[in-house]
Amino acid sequence: MPQVSKFDMSGKEIGDFELNDKVFAEDVNEHVVHQVVTAQLAAIRRGTASTKTRSEVRGGGRKPWRQKGTGRARHGTIRSPLWVGGGVTFGPKPRSYKKKVNKKMKRLALRSILTDKVNNDQLKIIDELDYDKPKTKQVVNLIKDFDLEDKKVLIVLPEKNENVYLSARNLPNIDTMVLDAMNAYQLLDNDYILVPEEAAQKIEEVLAE
Repeated sequence: MPQVSKFDMSGKEIGDFELNDKVFAEDVNEHVVHQVVTAQLAAIRRGTASTKTRSEVRGGGRKPWRQKGTGRARHGTIRSPLWVGGGVTFGPKPRSYKKKVNKKMKRLALRSILTDKVNNDQLKIIDELDYDKPKTKQVVNLIKDFDLEDKKVLIVLPEKNENVYLSARNLPNIDTMVLDAMNAYQLLDNDYILVPEEAAQKIEEVLAE
């Protein structure tokens, strides 16, 4: 089983944490990770772009000129796509960009990303993470203690913690996420992941199944 160092909230190493190899020693499947992340980004696209066809554009009910004898090309309506102000041919219509990804693929993607983070020493285990009151300086000091000031850092919490969330939300490179909402894109988008020991244990319970 892979082992990583365990730290306290001051960034001091206090021991080792043994990781479940079913979760943190998975064969990294880049193809599945790509599929899951692509599907996740596609799902948040609004898909509201819309254009009008020739039948939806206002006006153009009368034939602009007679069929023959004018020397001009034949036209039946000024709302043809050939005319300025006319309808749009094959333009976008409201649609959903969602792609179906099954639960097995999502879990494999999460395990692959977590394994890659462990392999690159980008996952830090903290014995606990909690504050008496919200204060941004607490998280600033935490990140400074881990020497990650210029990195994008994701803090994964075992459950909703208002004090930690409020302390971190004003910091541009720091993101917080509750374990239940853990997703491939956020894990991949951040350089380092800080995980309290309780959250790490719950991740193993969920993803080792």
